[in-house]
Amino acid sequence: MKSGFACFVGRPNAGKSTLTNALVGTKIAIASSKPQTTRHVVRGVVNTPEAQLIVVDTPGLHKPRTLLGERLNDRVHEAWADVDVIGVCLPCNERVGPGDTFLVSEIAKLPNRPQLVALATKSDLVKPARMAQHLLKIASLEDELGIRWASIVPVSALTDDQVDVVAAELIKLLPDGPQYYPDGEITDEPTEMMFTELIREAALEGFNDELPHSLTVVIEEMGERSGRPEGKPLFDIYASMIVERDSQKGIVIGHKGERLKEVGTKARLQIAELVGMPVNLDLRVKVMKDWQRNPKFLNRLGF
Repeated sequence: MKSGFACFVGRPNAGKSTLTNALVGTKIAIASSKPQTTRHVVRGVVNTPEAQLIVVDTPGLHKPRTLLGERLNDRVHEAWADVDVIGVCLPCNERVGPGDTFLVSEIAKLPNRPQLVALATKSDLVKPARMAQHLLKIASLEDELGIRWASIVPVSALTDDQVDVVAAELIKLLPDGPQYYPDGEITDEPTEMMFTELIREAALEGFNDELPHSLTVVIEEMGERSGRPEGKPLFDIYASMIVERDSQKGIVIGHKGERLKEVGTKARLQIAELVGMPVNLDLRVKVMKDWQRNPKFLNRLGF
């Protein structure tokens, strides 16, 4: 049996989380059009009769402007050291630029470099001529940066085009090994973390570019409500959305609380699907001044 770990890397919003979800076959990582959506390392399990592939979704490597940004970059480098294969996500609808070459050159410096696979993500967004140019550019990175691609695969996680090919290519490069996770397990992400991420995902869309970075979510309390009638369970969640300034608090709550209500409804429906019962989501907004730059706050928030 083959088994091992693969992680996807790429600039922010390169399609890493969407591809992770597509490979695992269910949603374990939040995806958003906002850059730097992923903040925690999420592991998804792909089982086949002959192999077990553990896909590690990591934050996007970026130029850090805060202590949080530095700590997220540290998590990326730690993940690189622990995997057998790195899939480099290079979206087809964007040119291969300095950010991509910096990323690959950083991987090239690793003392025990994992096998490398180039993934031309978002293939559904381009025409064949543009795709051909993109693949040639990806291939040219071998000589330019002194690396070797084990394979180059165009893929669209959104339309499920060649997702099975990506899985096969990654599995092919894994070493022989044991089954790390039992059959049926698709992630080791704690349930509480999944809830916080679903709330944050619901909140991310519709805000300006600055606010998503200032927003995080904490579960204060959760559990199935006791004393409910037979066959009418209810799951209670008390959560706080943390922002950095009072002005941001107003933006998150919205006019007469409409924005907060909208976020709560969207997150509640997704969480209810996850727990298999109706959910009561009590959502508050708190200000934790400049939490992204404060070591004490970051430690308390799990970063």
